[in-house]
Amino acid sequence: MKLMCGTANKPLAKAIADYLDAPLSNVEIETFADGELFVRIDENMRGEDVFLIQPTSKPANDHLMELLICMDALNRASARRITAVIPYFGYARQDRKTGGRTPITAKLVANLIAGAGADRVLTLDLHAGQIQGFFDIPTDNLFATPAMETDIRMNYDTDNLMIVSPDVGGVVRARALAKRLGADIAIVDKRRPHPGEAEVMNIIGDVDGRRCIIFDDIIDSGGTLCNAAAALKERGATEVSAYITHGVLSGKAVERIGESEMAELVVTDSIDSNDKLVGAKNVRALSVAPLLGEAIRRIANDESVSKLFD
Repeated sequence: MKLMCGTANKPLAKAIADYLDAPLSNVEIETFADGELFVRIDENMRGEDVFLIQPTSKPANDHLMELLICMDALNRASARRITAVIPYFGYARQDRKTGGRTPITAKLVANLIAGAGADRVLTLDLHAGQIQGFFDIPTDNLFATPAMETDIRMNYDTDNLMIVSPDVGGVVRARALAKRLGADIAIVDKRRPHPGEAEVMNIIGDVDGRRCIIFDDIIDSGGTLCNAAAALKERGATEVSAYITHGVLSGKAVERIGESEMAELVVTDSIDSNDKLVGAKNVRALSVAPLLGEAIRRIANDESVSKLFD
């Protein structure tokens, strides 16, 4: 087995390598003056089982192209099997046609990854589970729920918890965490007048006197989360926190969270947010390196990945 990473999230790749007690392969990635990328792998890859770690986070297009070029280089180096480890799958929110003459970009990206030579894909908390069906190669979608459950039990009294889905589409995700914790669930009823904007319409469930934890897969600008936290507090919630898998945290999201009703926001390190979290008073990162590392070990040894979530 060989581990290799691009430039999108080197701290996570290093943590995975430490978990597996395996070195990261040497690779040179350079950018020409016109923005083109050049990749050179400085190790023999012939006949190797290679795991390439590269989330396609901001800048999404650059990191996606880097992933594709690295896989092409591995293919031409005669790697036996290439597994694209994509902790954050960019373009996942464009998974269906939302209007006339719009693309399904998640499917396009899936085609590009398979066409570049990936033999299988390993992801974390896809925005929609059916995106796995966009790939014609084996795809394992991991869940951060067990890691978050452990962290919640360490930091919260679970007797008075209410798990909150920020929209109807996230109910299944919220119910899965609530079941593990033995907690109730509530739902935020919202609408989106424009892309990237959300307006809370109603809270489904009695949150009065409860400690609420909003559970979702992606936080981008933070506006939706802050509005939901304010609405929950207005309905009598004693405290509102949030556990979100992918901390995109674009723009002034961290500052917005700091000024909101949110007691704490916990994101995983699927996206490298270290620079954004410096000085953040109520935002912290939870590592998913052990989860990804164990999944990689099981795939390499042809063991069950689903057993991780039993």
